[in-house]
Amino acid sequence: MRQTMEPVEVWTDAAGLPERLVWRARRYRVDDTPTPLVGPADWWLPFAGETPAPGRVPLAISGWRFQASGGDGESHVFDVGHDGTHWHVLRVFD
Repeated sequence: MRQTMEPVEVWTDAAGLPERLVWRARRYRVDDTPTPLVGPADWWLPFAGETPAPGRVPLAISGWRFQASGGDGESHVFDVGHDGTHWHVLRVFD
């Protein structure tokens, strides 16, 4: 696993699921079902020190994990996130 915060271009379908990406000038197609990465919802941040009762901290999708393959068959598992403006590769699993 490599941890990174590299910029990446990600194309999504109408539902927001990643379909393809360009990373380090190479094109990849998503070839499995993306798994959502979740974290605390942005609107909860002002209450971060509070204990939600009953229940747990509200969650929101903060990124995606998926396998993608290049035209030459090279495959990686990517964790990507969106900062509101740009996509970034958070982790790459070889």
